[in-house]
Amino acid sequence: MGFSQLLMLSFISKKLKKFIKSSQNKRFESIRSIEYHCSHRSDPPFVHIPFKGGYEPIMDFLNRNPNRNDIFQLNVSGKMIDFEWCDYNNVPMVCGYKLDKESVTESIHSYFIDFFGNSMQYYWRVDNIRKPSIHFVPKLENLSFCIDMSLDEDFKDMEKLETFFSSYPVFKGFKLKAALTTELFNPESKFYQAESIWVNQSHHTFPDVLHHFKGKQASIYCGQWETSQDLIELMTKWKSGEAFQNLEYLDFDLWDGEILEHQILNEIGAKYIDATKTPPTHSVPKVYDWIYCSDEPNTDPITSHTYVVRATDNRVASIMIQEKRISFGVWNKTEEEFLKLMD
Repeated sequence: MGFSQLLMLSFISKKLKKFIKSSQNKRFESIRSIEYHCSHRSDPPFVHIPFKGGYEPIMDFLNRNPNRNDIFQLNVSGKMIDFEWCDYNNVPMVCGYKLDKESVTESIHSYFIDFFGNSMQYYWRVDNIRKPSIHFVPKLENLSFCIDMSLDEDFKDMEKLETFFSSYPVFKGFKLKAALTTELFNPESKFYQAESIWVNQSHHTFPDVLHHFKGKQASIYCGQWETSQDLIELMTKWKSGEAFQNLEYLDFDLWDGEILEHQILNEIGAKYIDATKTPPTHSVPKVYDWIYCSDEPNTDPITSHTYVVRATDNRVASIMIQEKRISFGVWNKTEEEFLKLMD
């Protein structure tokens, strides 16, 4: 049976709910995440479970065809909520969500955690934001916020943007498309605190991820830049322990310009593995995956003979440079442990 069918059966009785939870425990633990997906900032979420090659819908907070089917009530974490059945997705749709969205969201989320468990990640994702404006995002147990935003070339209201950033908890994932602009992000912006960012930018200084990022994983697709010095500074500061202590993975792709491999490796004091040996491959679980139905839960592999060592704890980072792309992956291993991987 599908997860949505099991969810509906669980409302029949406490005894049946308990039986489903115990009999399906291993199956529930295999769920990587449950996502509340808002396709636009004003849309109520569509809840689904992503899996390799697809996803399974389990509930819709937007009733697209009200009064088409009979309304039925369910006791959800002690709150009676009206639903209508969606024939298209075969899931329950919440009735009148916008009238009582805070308590309805809290009750449904509490029920999900009680039924499916808290071994998986719960995400509240909002797509297609083009103008920063405050909108509803619940602050609930084990729920992380992810956002997809685009800023046009003529965008100027940085104060409003910073107010938008500061109005929410630290972002789990932030996807940003930024056209060329003369404006600058605040170096202390909450944007740079996001655990994972995916940036498509016209120029590497907007936003200036290479100088101010404080999170774990960053993928940057950059239109143009003038010098390799920013990448050199990033790796030098990581190597000294001065900054980027949380960094696990950096992927920088350049469209127009040149990544000077020898200059970068010489200036950061890179070390080299013997060319006769096969270096270990770096890959870590993605903090958040923007690709629906992704078959790959981990970051792109980095297999390189080149690495650097952090002075403060002797941790290793692999560096791979391929034409207009540079990848930087931090190992949870000292240099001695790293080199033993090739034995």
